[in-house]
Amino acid sequence: MRPLLVLAIATFTFCLTGFTAKQGSTTVGLEIGNTAPELSLKNPEGKEIKLSSLRGNVVLVDFWASWCGPCRRENVNVVAAYSKYSTAKFKGAKGFKIYSVSLDRDQTKWVGAIKADGLVWSDHVITDINAQGQPAVAFTYNFQAIPTNVLLDANGVIIAKSLRGEALEQELESLTAK
Repeated sequence: MRPLLVLAIATFTFCLTGFTAKQGSTTVGLEIGNTAPELSLKNPEGKEIKLSSLRGNVVLVDFWASWCGPCRRENVNVVAAYSKYSTAKFKGAKGFKIYSVSLDRDQTKWVGAIKADGLVWSDHVITDINAQGQPAVAFTYNFQAIPTNVLLDANGVIIAKSLRGEALEQELESLTAK
């Protein structure tokens, strides 16, 4: 078979089945209980930020875009959760961080939305703009629409998915040290 055809079949199969792979004794994948796949993308200053650099914290990986109305409305809830829990004490974790993954293709609109929506954790607001303008992270995390998110424990393991509105705060509250 031609190498390009083999690559296309592998990519199609990957997208249909979801991503899972063994990494040591843990499974990297997209299901609750799996270690979240690594991401390494650039923030507005061009600094590459790895998702794994936030290990030790409860981390919300939040997928959004400046052009997405529901995302911008959900940013209000994400900002409220960050304000309430960024200094909270968690069971088995140092704190709460947000790793915001933008699917924007326009840097000016992306940066404007960060400021307008008050995403004060802007050093961890990153983008997946590549040379072709295709969001590769959508393939890695196998989502069909935004906004969407996954919540990770201190070890990078997925503990919840698609937490919107009050559901995010309820989940965070359940993880706090009492």
